[in-house]
Amino acid sequence: MLWLPKSPFQLTSAEGVLLDPATSDGKAKNIRYDPAARTVGGTSLQGQVRELLTAMMGRFAAEAHALVDRLFPSYGASLQTRLVSFRPVGIEGRPASPRKDDARLHVDAFASRPNQGQRILRVFTNINPHGRPRVWNVGEPFEDFARRFLSRVPRYSPALAWCLERLHITKSRRTEYDHIMLHLHDLAKLDLDYQRTAPAHRFEFPPGTVWICFSDQVLHAALAGHYMMEQTYFLPVEGMVRPERAPVRVLERLVGHPLL
Repeated sequence: MLWLPKSPFQLTSAEGVLLDPATSDGKAKNIRYDPAARTVGGTSLQGQVRELLTAMMGRFAAEAHALVDRLFPSYGASLQTRLVSFRPVGIEGRPASPRKDDARLHVDAFASRPNQGQRILRVFTNINPHGRPRVWNVGEPFEDFARRFLSRVPRYSPALAWCLERLHITKSRRTEYDHIMLHLHDLAKLDLDYQRTAPAHRFEFPPGTVWICFSDQVLHAALAGHYMMEQTYFLPVEGMVRPERAPVRVLERLVGHPLL
């Protein structure tokens, strides 16, 4: 994980009105922005204030991309831009099922959108106007985590993966890699003893700072905070400088066979 003490993204005075939980439509924890379509979802705003929200999230997407280009020029054209999220609702007290409770240590994995080995790179910035930090716990190294839970992952079924895709439950084929990652995500969140005793370090990210991580590899738990922006990218393993460190390569070494 990389932490930067000063974010290139700063809110304008006009954008301050967007720092309100009512900006959300109340149906999802995040407001989503699609940089390709330049559209927002998950908000109840209409008219000029919706246009202001769209412009703010588009500006963040552009500045996050410029930052990643400066820091990681070798990724180049391999980097695939995904959604931006704006999180106007506080973490504390937010109801969630155990599998969706991001206050529990986990690695990111998508149930309906298999990423088939691609890395999940995320850029975060805390835009809280009241000085409140974004608080995370960061857990143990990925390989240590995987060794704890791999024996509890059920056998992969290519037939089930085919059915899930055909029924449009998943947007693409769930590979054995995706199957393992999804179960590692769930097993960790559902294991209360692990959540109580797992090695973890507390990090407080002040407003106006940026942190960047491969969230498919960094065990993390979001404990506190209010108002944050985040940009997601996918990166093919071949686009990495050290591809042997990708979770898919670590897991292949542990299980002894290809997972894609």
